[in-house]
Amino acid sequence: MSRLLIIDGHAYAYRAFHAIRDLRGPDGRPTNAIFGFVKMLEKMRSALEPAHLIVVWDGGLSGERLAALPEYKAQRPEMPDQLRPQFDEIGEYLAAAGLAAFCCEGVEADDCIGCLARRAAAAGWDVVVASSDKDFMQLVSARIGLLNPNDKTGKIWGREQVCAKAGVEPEQVADWLALMGDAVDNIPGVPGVGPKTAAELLKQFGSVDNLLARLGEVKSERLRTALENSVTAVRRNLELVRLREVSCEFVPEQLAVRPADREKLRGLFRRWGFNGMLAALAAQSSEQQAELILK
Repeated sequence: MSRLLIIDGHAYAYRAFHAIRDLRGPDGRPTNAIFGFVKMLEKMRSALEPAHLIVVWDGGLSGERLAALPEYKAQRPEMPDQLRPQFDEIGEYLAAAGLAAFCCEGVEADDCIGCLARRAAAAGWDVVVASSDKDFMQLVSARIGLLNPNDKTGKIWGREQVCAKAGVEPEQVADWLALMGDAVDNIPGVPGVGPKTAAELLKQFGSVDNLLARLGEVKSERLRTALENSVTAVRRNLELVRLREVSCEFVPEQLAVRPADREKLRGLFRRWGFNGMLAALAAQSSEQQAELILK
């Protein structure tokens, strides 16, 4: 069965940058994010063996979300100076490795990933989204799973793992986030409503729309008052956390893993001082030559 691996590029680059400290190439430039990103990507490819893969990068914040909530993601710090130049280097690696990448100006990676995943699944493909972002739990279905780097088991998350993590079905994740808010994205939730309370409300009412239409049935006066005072905010939050439709077509042939340009990879690994990767590349070449001779 065809499988597409979609990687949240910025999430993995940041993860690599913070996991590895002060790694530099022969020219003194930082290479920690590059090294960590390449190693994590190699691990995923080895485990999943996808014939189709794409790394999706953020193209900026959504204008519609900013219009609805000007403080949206405003608390996030500026990108570290030592990380910024490494993005272009990672892009060079992806091109040399024969892997697709995508970035659209003004489009958040989450929305593009959501569109690609849903369209591929509708076409009968199995999809794995690699990211620790909880927003992607709303995508999970019979054909779409999550690879969460925080889960050391390496399992592909399905409905069971989403229910265990959030306490709600994947189809309810957007409602769950709308009620409790999301500190990571600077989205305020209903005062006093955390993950557990939000899950309990959705188990009882099924959805935010049903909950808001039947607020009189909420037994706790304190909770009912908080919800009554937050109706507008909750409806706004739903629009903020739902993955939006954007211009992002699913074209399988453009996402197929192509043969790597080994000469370019050698040049990059030398420039970055990745001697272990150089040795592994040489070993692969030797193995392939031996196979050709035996054939």
